Amino acid sequence: MFGSLRVLLQVLWAQLLCGWALGSELTFELPDNAKQCFYEDIIIGTKCTLEFQVVTGGHYDVDCRLEDPDGTTLYKEMKKQYDSFTFTAAKNGTYKFCFSNEFSTFTHKTVYFDFQVGDDPPLFPNENRVTALTQMESACVSIHEALKSVIDYQTHFRLREAQGRSRAEDLNTRVAFWSIGEAIILLVVSISQVVLLRSFFSDKKTTMTRVGS
Repeated sequence: MFGSLRVLLQVLWAQLLCGWALGSELTFELPDNAKQCFYEDIIIGTKCTLEFQVVTGGHYDVDCRLEDPDGTTLYKEMKKQYDSFTFTAAKNGTYKFCFSNEFSTFTHKTVYFDFQVGDDPPLFPNENRVTALTQMESACVSIHEALKSVIDYQTHFRLREAQGRSRAEDLNTRVAFWSIGEAIILLVVSISQVVLLRSFFSDKKTTMTRVGS
């Protein structure tokens, strides 16, 4: 029993390491009036998926552009909060995808992207064989697929949590400044009313001018 469990853990750990090596996942800050590009070498016929989301900053939007090795635009979107694009590489070479915040003059953004290249390798070298999988192999495949789903859900929930926290902090800052402004206005109005009331009850000296004939 312990031997089978050890084999199962070794297979799952090795597969997770292989899965991480196939994709590029990054969260980075994009300053205002800035553009950031990334490059990936892809073999012809490889299926790729680019997914991105703006986590914090401004209106939570960014420009995205994807080009093939010849500079042909495969994907271009302006001021998108999040999106996903899947394509199959038609040429060998270096593909470039860029995120631009050049339309923003004073707000920087935090952008998350996940660039998946190719499909995951089979969990077992002979997984595609004609004969059926053993009970242990079937359990490994099921657990592996469940773990991948859990990782995807965790990533999306963390992004949503970070975005929600950013919106809450921004709202809290606005409410704080609005409260300070209201307090200052109330203080100014109160002082003005006191000064005005005192002017009503203060003695005024009248100056009389005698006109001689």
